[in-house]
Amino acid sequence: MSIFGDNASQQPMHYGEVSGVWGFLFTTKALYVQYQIYLNNAGDLELRKFIEDTLKSKKDEILKLENLLKANGVSLPPSPPDRPIASIESIPPGAKMNDYEIAGALTRDLSLGLVACSSVMGQCLREDIAVLFGTFHMNKARLGARLLRMNKEKGWIVLPPMHMQAPEYAAEHAHV
Repeated sequence: MSIFGDNASQQPMHYGEVSGVWGFLFTTKALYVQYQIYLNNAGDLELRKFIEDTLKSKKDEILKLENLLKANGVSLPPSPPDRPIASIESIPPGAKMNDYEIAGALTRDLSLGLVACSSVMGQCLREDIAVLFGTFHMNKARLGARLLRMNKEKGWIVLPPMHMQAPEYAAEHAHV
């Protein structure tokens, strides 16, 4: 038996775990309402479905993390109010987001979410919390792969500059 006992959920959370979980939950709650706004702005049906699936995933994360913090006596971060459903036609042109802008923001958020999950996992002593964030990480990776395919198919992906190595330089340094 380890110094922590056999039941991970009965172990206390250390300050790093508390901070990581609390911060992740705070951000997830903020993103949840942001994605409600994205859903109001999205015109593409496949993108709308993706956002709906992402909202379900975030709702699940919120529920699990709130339960974890409550069970450990940690106060919860504030929850912003849900955004009402709006008709895409009612959004003024100057306030309207384009589908490719929404897809780009979702791509950014998923990438940052993967890093955040890895960070919390790396500081965990409690295996149950590490496994929970591992599950979140896998879900984000799955959503990211789906979004990458969608971005490519719809022409929304913004390509970085492509590095084309000069042939003479490559030949000179081939022995390295």
